[in-house]
Amino acid sequence: MSFPSQYAAPVEKSAPQRDGERTRQRAIQVAAAHISANGFHKMSIAAVAVEAGVSQSGLLHHFPSKAALLSAVLDEQERSDSEFLFGDGEPPLGWDAFDALVALAAHNSTRPQWVQLFVRISAEATAPTHPGHPWIRRHYDSVRSWLVDAVEHGKANGSIQRGAPTRLIVESTAALLDGIQQQWVLAPETVSMVDNVRFHVETLKKSWG
Repeated sequence: MSFPSQYAAPVEKSAPQRDGERTRQRAIQVAAAHISANGFHKMSIAAVAVEAGVSQSGLLHHFPSKAALLSAVLDEQERSDSEFLFGDGEPPLGWDAFDALVALAAHNSTRPQWVQLFVRISAEATAPTHPGHPWIRRHYDSVRSWLVDAVEHGKANGSIQRGAPTRLIVESTAALLDGIQQQWVLAPETVSMVDNVRFHVETLKKSWG
């Protein structure tokens, strides 16, 4: 028989499994800091291993290559953002989706390393040969798909005008998010991600609400 997942007893992990997971997470955090500071190509497996407190062979046991380590870092960023935006439930739609982007900007303001990492990788990975290229394409495809659904949902329930230009709203929002992140990385003391994203969303609401 089956039963709701929330009633399932948690699976106990063995001590080696717990140690391995801690090592893996520590390496991901260290690699994220190195990529954020220097970019993917200058990241050194040896340097990450030393700082993570593991042998190079031990690190390669978890991540067989630099590309695999980068993939794990990007997956961690995506997991963190998705957890913040969606939790365990359905994604917000209509104007709620755009309000969630304001909240995400505030959240990201507290973790500059991850913002800088995204800015670096999104620039580097435009090259088709970069190992992060498939990830960045999927990232933009998923963001656009979500926001298109959000706008169309708002049109269906009447909170967004039916004549609102879905494609332009979605693309301008994605462009604003990327551009303001880059400016914030360069001058966090003078540029506010939150104020700019909020202003953009409020402008959209006034125009198309």
